[in-house]
Amino acid sequence: MTASDTATAPDFKAGANAAKVFIDGEVGTTGLQIRRRLEGRADIELLRLPEHARKDAGARAEMLNTADLAVLCLPDDAAREAVAMVENPQVRLIDASTAHRVDPDWVYGLPEFDAEQSQRIAGAKRVTNPGCYALASVALLHPLVAAGLVPAETPISIHAVSGYSGGGRKMIEQFEDPDRPDAIAAPFLVYALGLAHKHVPEIQRRSGLALRPLFMPGVGRFRQGMIVQVPLHLGALPGRPRAAELHAALASHYRGRRFVEVAPFEATLAMTDLDPEGLNGTNLVRLHVFANEAEGHAVLVALLDNLGKGASGQAVQNMNLMLGLAEGTGLDAPSDAPPAAA
Repeated sequence: MTASDTATAPDFKAGANAAKVFIDGEVGTTGLQIRRRLEGRADIELLRLPEHARKDAGARAEMLNTADLAVLCLPDDAAREAVAMVENPQVRLIDASTAHRVDPDWVYGLPEFDAEQSQRIAGAKRVTNPGCYALASVALLHPLVAAGLVPAETPISIHAVSGYSGGGRKMIEQFEDPDRPDAIAAPFLVYALGLAHKHVPEIQRRSGLALRPLFMPGVGRFRQGMIVQVPLHLGALPGRPRAAELHAALASHYRGRRFVEVAPFEATLAMTDLDPEGLNGTNLVRLHVFANEAEGHAVLVALLDNLGKGASGQAVQNMNLMLGLAEGTGLDAPSDAPPAAA
């Protein structure tokens, strides 16, 4: 199966012709969030295994081959095994694991990547859902690298903080159960100190960077929410672009996109703080360009819900496209969100 093996998105309707969707790994953090977003939708029929059969390979294979679309919410090796179980050529897959995020035979599941990506996703048989840190980093960097404002050879550092839900069930329990012997009491942790976080290859490839970026993630004592920061010395970039030029390039790239907002430049410059939980419960990512023009410094910042646009919401957005449904179905934007930059 290659990225060129595409098909026209089917036209599913409510009721009898509802699309059959199977979430393989629905009891995990991302799977539960996807299920909650799909329950009650008349255009989706959720296929579910009873609890005793969730680890039964034969039962899983039957579900995978019965579905119109399956979402894999599994560890990497288990996701690869699930893909190998699919024999029905009509089944479409969304993989939420890291297993296929740099695989050229899978379509990258970021519809806002460029003007044609939504159509590529809509026609794809295999879509790899982005990682939360990677989606934010790529959303910030890819348009600027493509525009030549940030050359591919630029050394890039990325600093990020996520809510503890990003670490999965074990980390959630470590933060929320003080009686565990491995309970985490710290308000904030920096991790991946070996500088080999699993999202780095995805960030490098999908951003178009020639050099491996230096990525430093952290986790805070809040359940979900995320801020990703990319600091830039503007004077070290060819052409010495101003921060306003970076903002204009991002605003142009995402103009008209429902789920990526570029905060107005002047409003960003007036801000004094940013809450990582500010977009929780949404499928939005909001981009900012903070700057000290006198010093030639800028910081690109992305704010998102690591379980929304960073995981389950993005998977549902991709599912909608692949099934020929309205892209935003079940993904309402918050009423207090500021308008995207013009």
